[in-house]
Amino acid sequence: MNAFQPRTDDMQFILHQVLQAPVQLQALPAHAEADEALMQQVLEEAGKFVGEVVAPLNRKGDEIGAQWKDGAVTMPPGFREAYQAFWQAGWPSLACATEDGGQGLPTVLEAMLYEMLSAANHGWTMAPGLLHGAYECIKHHGSDPLKARYLEKVATGEWLATMCLTEPHAGSDLGLVRTRAVALPNDDEGRYALSGTKIFISGGEHDLTDNIVHLVLARLPDAPPGPKGLSLFLVPKFFQDGARSPVVCEGIEEKMGLHGSPTCVMRFDEAPAWIVGEPGKGLNAMFVMMNAARLHVGLQGIGLLEAAWQKADAYAKERRQMRAPGSSAKAGEADTIEAHPAMRRILDAQRAWIDAGRVVAYRTALELDTLKHHPDAEQRESASRWCSLVTPVLKSAWTDQAFTGASACLQVFGGHGYVREWGIEQHVRDARVAMIYEGTNEIQAIDLLLRKVLPDGAQALLHLLADLIDDLNDEPRNQRARYAIDQLATFTRKQMLPRLQSTSAPADTPHWLADDFLRALALVLMAWAWARIDMADSGDTARWSGAHTGFWRWVWPEFDMRMATMTATLGKT
Repeated sequence: MNAFQPRTDDMQFILHQVLQAPVQLQALPAHAEADEALMQQVLEEAGKFVGEVVAPLNRKGDEIGAQWKDGAVTMPPGFREAYQAFWQAGWPSLACATEDGGQGLPTVLEAMLYEMLSAANHGWTMAPGLLHGAYECIKHHGSDPLKARYLEKVATGEWLATMCLTEPHAGSDLGLVRTRAVALPNDDEGRYALSGTKIFISGGEHDLTDNIVHLVLARLPDAPPGPKGLSLFLVPKFFQDGARSPVVCEGIEEKMGLHGSPTCVMRFDEAPAWIVGEPGKGLNAMFVMMNAARLHVGLQGIGLLEAAWQKADAYAKERRQMRAPGSSAKAGEADTIEAHPAMRRILDAQRAWIDAGRVVAYRTALELDTLKHHPDAEQRESASRWCSLVTPVLKSAWTDQAFTGASACLQVFGGHGYVREWGIEQHVRDARVAMIYEGTNEIQAIDLLLRKVLPDGAQALLHLLADLIDDLNDEPRNQRARYAIDQLATFTRKQMLPRLQSTSAPADTPHWLADDFLRALALVLMAWAWARIDMADSGDTARWSGAHTGFWRWVWPEFDMRMATMTATLGKT
């Protein structure tokens, strides 16, 4: 089938009419000139680049894949040329500061660009996907000499970056990291010799750029055990004098999907490294990168589901099978399968997730801009609250749906979906890993409930839910969404908190609740998002009505199941 094509009209409707982004952004001094015309121009040009340059490489990336030989990785045909065109056109630097070589545009535009890229070619997009997080990490925690040497190269995307956390024995439990860094004696630059092995390193070795900047978690000799003993270090592939660092790619993983992205085993053999930030504060510095990555992974989920839906929708409009119930077709004629209720249900339910996901993700990106640039402290606090609570939900719920929804879209094809020529099975394979990396979805749920909700007695969450209700006027069409939001707030106040704050509650009770709680909050955010979509005048009722019905009829009922599960869990502990 044809390669993915971005549909920027839908994206811009949500950005401009549903979220009224220009009004919000122009309240920020840094983005006073970010009007609708500017953003439309950027998004349309981004859509052209993605559709014409990146999307056509997707199948080659999957079938040929990245190739490893003798420590070197060769990317699939066309990948290097596309990446060189990408950074030279300025796309990686959209939201970076102008003084660092960037364009200083709103974060939301960068978010929308990466949603399109992930939909078009997930494997290729993994390469630049960590750039903005690496840029922020170096900018806020790097020394002046490090920033002078590396910041602009990373900001512009001329050099790519990695995030080296995981080790063979230490996955999500970073407190078990063994990689060591020892101060180099008599080194004029105060460097360290870094030794250890890291695994699952996306883009650890490749031929896309002339240099790679590795950001690596390691321990100093006198560091205490556990996560508080970790420091962050920068190790380049090549030094300024052209010498290669003693960093070796020992191989790449043979994966279920993402064949176009090399997932590397990296060995550091006393590699000269600079510390980033303070000793023992490595996770603080790395968190800047990880949080940016989690937003991008949520966008990957939305993009991959959009790509799968596009294929399924196009197929359903062409494929004829049987007569649909109530068909007006002539005798002997078959209807297109989109006329059959079973197919309509699949397509409309996935569309509901995509559209609501965009509202939630774009709002999150706008809140990041507010957090960064708004002159009012109260507005920044509100933005921080949104980002803290919503980011784990976005990462988890929409990557879950990317996989299950892509599988549902494959069902639309029947037997043809299970063979490679139609391309839908690649989306299922590629989407699966997003549920695992940047913190598994179960870890996201634990983070949300145990670290974001319970420590302050759910005050931040209740404030967020109240804001969602206030955001919707009291028109009759919004009552269902307002009531849905209030249901979760009431449950939190009257059932969950009293039970969890009781001395008789087992310590593991919140852990049993976490997954259901995150999913319930995701559904509440979707209810709010669909109310916002309904309040906007699209001028195209047919485009949005099916997905609106899909949400309330086939997605929303899950909320009652999640609430019943949590109530039962609380009753048994």
